Amino acid sequence: MSLGLVQAAYIVSALLFIMSLAGLSKHETAKAGCWYGIVGMTIALVATIFGPATEGQFWIIIAMIIGAILGIHRALKVEMTEMPELVAMLHSFVGLAAVLVGFNSFGLHIQPEFVAPEGMTFTSPEALETAKATFLAEQEVLANIHNVEVFLGIFIGAVTFTGSIVAFGKLRGIINSKALMLPHRHKLNLAALVVSALLMVAFLNSPENIFPVLLMTAIALAFGWHLVASIGGADMPVVVSMLNSYSGWAAAAAGFMLNNDLLIVTGALVGSSGAILSYIMCKAMNRSFISVIAGGFGNDVVASSDEEQGEHRETTAEEVAELLKNASSVIITPGYGMAVAQAQYPVADITAKLRERGINVRFGIHPVAGRLPGHMNVLLAEAKVPYDVVLEMDEINEDFPDTDVVLVIGANDTVNPAALDDPNSPIAGMPVLEVWKAQNVIVFKRSMAVGYAGVQNPLFFKENTQMLFGDAKERVEDILKAL
Repeated sequence: MSLGLVQAAYIVSALLFIMSLAGLSKHETAKAGCWYGIVGMTIALVATIFGPATEGQFWIIIAMIIGAILGIHRALKVEMTEMPELVAMLHSFVGLAAVLVGFNSFGLHIQPEFVAPEGMTFTSPEALETAKATFLAEQEVLANIHNVEVFLGIFIGAVTFTGSIVAFGKLRGIINSKALMLPHRHKLNLAALVVSALLMVAFLNSPENIFPVLLMTAIALAFGWHLVASIGGADMPVVVSMLNSYSGWAAAAAGFMLNNDLLIVTGALVGSSGAILSYIMCKAMNRSFISVIAGGFGNDVVASSDEEQGEHRETTAEEVAELLKNASSVIITPGYGMAVAQAQYPVADITAKLRERGINVRFGIHPVAGRLPGHMNVLLAEAKVPYDVVLEMDEINEDFPDTDVVLVIGANDTVNPAALDDPNSPIAGMPVLEVWKAQNVIVFKRSMAVGYAGVQNPLFFKENTQMLFGDAKERVEDILKAL
């Protein structure tokens, strides 16, 4: 495949990636967006593997087949509730790839010999020496640029690698979701950055010495681990999108090291879109991005006891069914508990049955519901819930006062009135779904335990709230039978 054809394929792939991101911005076009990305990546891989600069195609294809088999095997076994962990683990692979590419690119900038351009003559030996000196200076600049690319690529990749593994462990429950509170943790992070910068200067002054790179790699691995370990579980959705951004910049760094334009473009798209998503998530949680990176919230939470809040009231599936039959407007606010119980299918059945009765049923989705942006939207789409009844928090919050019944299925922190009423709450200022303004609120929970942020929820003790305890899927199926 000629170089010109490869460049043309790269342009087509880049356009398809942009179309993929655009498609993923709406429910109706999300499936098409996925296909744009798949086709774009296929074109990019074929163009790269069979391009003039690539050697050893046989071994590359063998490696890809092995990777594809492992990937498909894992993807088929992963439940939707485990998707956040899978995404975090995939980010770690991107980071590790950037580290390996960086070490493989170490010392690869070979300085070519000076050759006078064809047809150019020098009037004197001094002119020839000046041309040679200019050439050598240019090569030294290019070598320094390459070494900076190698150093930064390894650093970003190492941080992404260990940070993603910690995020995976916290989401999986292998690592405690509480924030790691080491003494002087902010100073430790700052020291890691300063020492790494000094090591880069040492490396540029002596590029043949790999020791500064090895030491920086060890520091970056520890820095990435500590960065995410010191963030509390409540901020994990932001961390996942943040690591998505990091993985993009790691890929872009690898593109610079490999002199691959498409990898640079793709990495920049992923990095910038991940950064934008992180900003949106932080805004939805009333957090600054810097404060999340610096340690997150929910670290010093002392949950209020039931006695301080009052007594809760329990209800039954049959009573809830009667409420729904007599309602004219119903809003369902799902959370991670719905995902764990796999209750989206009977919830979709209830939605269809109520709509057949002429009842206005809609869904209110908080931006950080679940443990991954868009988690609830994907679950509801999987259960064939119509897109037009699934609304974002900003679109539906004003409608709660005119709503007869709200079903809170597995949500906790995203419907907590303490965020608005209690300035001392760890989640104070976080925008939430104001479900308590409805006439009746039914909360589906297994127990009265606090949510992922570790904060007690006064909603459970309000006069218009009733608790329906048990497995969410079983309780929803009981309501469906009663209907």
